[in-house]
Amino acid sequence: MRFDILSLFPEMFESPFGYSLLKKAQEKGLIEINLHDIRSFAEGKHRVTDDYPYGGGGGMVMKVEPIARALKFVVPVRTGTRIILLTPQGETFNQEIAEELSQFSQIVLICGHYEGVDERVRENLVDGEISTGDYVLTGGELPAMVVVDAVSRLVPGVLSNSKSALLDSFSTGVLEYPHYTRPREHRGWKVPEVLLSGNHKEINKWRRRESLKRTFMRRPDLLKNVNLSEEDRVVLRELGMK
Repeated sequence: MRFDILSLFPEMFESPFGYSLLKKAQEKGLIEINLHDIRSFAEGKHRVTDDYPYGGGGGMVMKVEPIARALKFVVPVRTGTRIILLTPQGETFNQEIAEELSQFSQIVLICGHYEGVDERVRENLVDGEISTGDYVLTGGELPAMVVVDAVSRLVPGVLSNSKSALLDSFSTGVLEYPHYTRPREHRGWKVPEVLLSGNHKEINKWRRRESLKRTFMRRPDLLKNVNLSEEDRVVLRELGMK
């Protein structure tokens, strides 16, 4: 998996990508992260990457030419590549999109800035647009970090336990069940007895119930798209779902 990130501020990525799982994944050769300064693809002495908008208005607009040149450099051949513009107007990022992106061998992320990018980038140079939520940030760098992190952990070998990603919240359609570890009791707060029983059938049943309960309480909208068993429906009825 190769990530190419086009940014006006590539230095922002050095620390987040230099620790934890992402660092280990790079060292193992499981993922490759390349940072590209859009300014280096701009022409002229001052390497200008933005200009005033046609028609007037406040703010500046990122120019199409530097982005086009950068894309030509990082994507000489379009094979197994997905080019994404990070923008508040994009499709809201979720686990399903992360799983879809994990199937590509190269992902190019364009970090927008200012009032946005020239519309010709959207119309002609990208395959899709992603937003990380209904809010506006100063640029696309933080969303790019989110996308790289979420997709990388789906690459085989990045997680030490390959089953972890399969059981994550949203991967199964519901939120993940609660987790506990040692000690068995802390300040009177005890680990549920079922988890100490060794009865894996009952443990799995408890975990499924807790996942459904947590989803019903926190994100009931997710249940509309889940294939529920009759046992699941009984649990939800007991919780008060109609």
